[in-house]
Amino acid sequence: MTYIKAEHITKIIRHQKVLNDLSFTMESGNIYGLCGINGSGKTMLMRALLGLIHPTSGTISIDGAVLGKDIEFPKSVGFLLENPAFLDRYSGFQNLMLLARIREIASKETVTNWLEQVGLSDAGKKKYKKYSLGMKQRLGIAAALMEQPDIIILDEPTNALDASGVALVMDLVKKEKERGALVILSCHDADFLKKTADEILEMAAGEFTKISPNSKEEPK
Repeated sequence: MTYIKAEHITKIIRHQKVLNDLSFTMESGNIYGLCGINGSGKTMLMRALLGLIHPTSGTISIDGAVLGKDIEFPKSVGFLLENPAFLDRYSGFQNLMLLARIREIASKETVTNWLEQVGLSDAGKKKYKKYSLGMKQRLGIAAALMEQPDIIILDEPTNALDASGVALVMDLVKKEKERGALVILSCHDADFLKKTADEILEMAAGEFTKISPNSKEEPK
């Protein structure tokens, strides 16, 4: 089992608290949804959980190892943070293969399979610079999931996607949960979060204003 434990984490940037005394625990096999307006602290929290920024005070530990002390980054993580960025002159397939070669976890067959899963099987050979915004988002999701990581962090994964794309993301993250992954996602779409997340964490001014289990019950 994978777990994340945050203890009283605060982040101060330019004398402003962008994260304010947050404490929580997250466990594998669950989907955690972050919601809040722009500037509420969602992306900053995700950066902290990835080890991309270090808290001014407090600690974040993953399976007991403290980020920034015992480990610099989570050992097994896939993420999509803000806008996906790939190399324009390479195809979608080539971009994913470049990433796959870093850790040598995902094979050529795995990359091909994930292009198909995100609806890009026909666009895998097309250069990235010719991709639409929705196609770029789908490629970013494939990159985050293709190595089947223990922790998945997705920042606004439904951006630029049509209804079929949103349904696809919902299906994929649910499958990752069933596989046993710990999934954290932010989304402005309240309906998406209600249908997807096991727990919804509402944020404002770097704080949790409400943390609630989600029954996912459809309205009668």
